[in-house]
Amino acid sequence: MQIDAVIFDIGNVLIEWRPERFFDVHIGPAERKAFFAEVPFHAMMDRIDAGAPFAESVEDMALAHPRWGDAIRMVRDNWTDLAQPAIPRSVRLLSALRGRGMPVFALSNFGAQNFPLSCATFSFLDTFDRRYISGEMGLIKPDPAIYAAVEADCGIPPERLLFTDDRTDNIAAASVRGWQTHLFDSAGGFAQCLVDAGLLSQKEAT
Repeated sequence: MQIDAVIFDIGNVLIEWRPERFFDVHIGPAERKAFFAEVPFHAMMDRIDAGAPFAESVEDMALAHPRWGDAIRMVRDNWTDLAQPAIPRSVRLLSALRGRGMPVFALSNFGAQNFPLSCATFSFLDTFDRRYISGEMGLIKPDPAIYAAVEADCGIPPERLLFTDDRTDNIAAASVRGWQTHLFDSAGGFAQCLVDAGLLSQKEAT
């Protein structure tokens, strides 16, 4: 089936998002487990991704959980250490698709204020033809409205979009709309998907 654009999620597709690993290093595994048990960390990040202000949301959570205030503030003060490293092969796939002239878009749950911090660290985030960032849109995956907004903006029929994401709920929501999808579990798996779709050669996909 024809593909007119490839859409990348960012977290765990182009940049690793493993906050537990970061906190294991900085406060130790035992403290990290207690921290994540007591603090609704991922709920805070979901609110930021949905459009809540980044620094203020972190500070509000730190004040609400003073025992963990210093750890929580690391999200604000050490963002680019937390959201890293890049996934090199995925970045190469992005570049190879662009080299082929294939439009490449980003569709990511990411805060409006912390996304530019990551762009300053990872220059490839500025190479997309179109970027759909949840915090800027006020919509978040897997809400069907965010997929509808992408379709309306790019004007490409849903069945001609190929989307990769590491979360099954996000993939399922795109599939319902008729998008072609690939559940990302490794850069190698996505590389083979692109080869099978005729978008890259085996050499280009290495």
